[in-house]
Amino acid sequence: MSTVVASTPLRPPLKWAGGKRWQVPHLRPRWEAHRHRRLVEPFCGGLAVTLGLAPDRALLNDANPHLINFYRWLQKGLRFDLQMENDEDLFYRHRVRLNALLASGKGTTKEAAALFYYLNRTGFNGLCRFNRSGEFNVPFGRYTRINYTRDFTPYRETFADWAFANADVEAVDIERGDFIYADPPYDVEFTAYAQGGFSWEDQERTAVWLSKHRGPVVLVNQATSRIETLYRRLGFTVQFLSAPRRISCTGDRRPAKEIMGTRNL
Repeated sequence: MSTVVASTPLRPPLKWAGGKRWQVPHLRPRWEAHRHRRLVEPFCGGLAVTLGLAPDRALLNDANPHLINFYRWLQKGLRFDLQMENDEDLFYRHRVRLNALLASGKGTTKEAAALFYYLNRTGFNGLCRFNRSGEFNVPFGRYTRINYTRDFTPYRETFADWAFANADVEAVDIERGDFIYADPPYDVEFTAYAQGGFSWEDQERTAVWLSKHRGPVVLVNQATSRIETLYRRLGFTVQFLSAPRRISCTGDRRPAKEIMGTRNL
């Protein structure tokens, strides 16, 4: 068992596929001139960027309701005594319990948040995947050792002036002066980051919606040719970044090419 130490910078509380901590050095120079603004993430994921930039105010949205439920409990000062071990039998028992809570409409409970955390830390490669019935179906991971946290109270102060939302990207309640950092699911084959997936039509409407925002926008994606064409057509200033692959089912650790589109910066 480990406890978050308040005197050290807060780390993302979850293991999250596609984490963007490596982007923070690229984003910080763009953010610092706008620090007075509210930071908005329509696809907040593992919170690596928001924790790295440390805004005073933030609106953090994600299509995954279980992720947002976990963050809302952290905002309340989550502490729990759930049994947590790197044990396959226990993992599947807890997975069955979480799915039972979801099926009975208890997905926003403290127990559901605790189970979600345990399954995230113990499951395969930090994936968060649900089947068409809405059941969490990530298999047991293969870790030698896992350090679990039971006391998340240090997050309460940091999260105090952050708002969390679970909405479609176009329904995010943005304001004219917001600084938006958008990291939609990548333009690749696997985009089932939430029930319903993320199609090319979703990529297009996200980019169009962001292109209409009058405040600063940073939009990041996999550097496919059609994404580059789309972003340039909508008036984004484009640059390319080499990204380390943090989680790969094939074991490929080569840098991936990513695209960063900016507007009003």
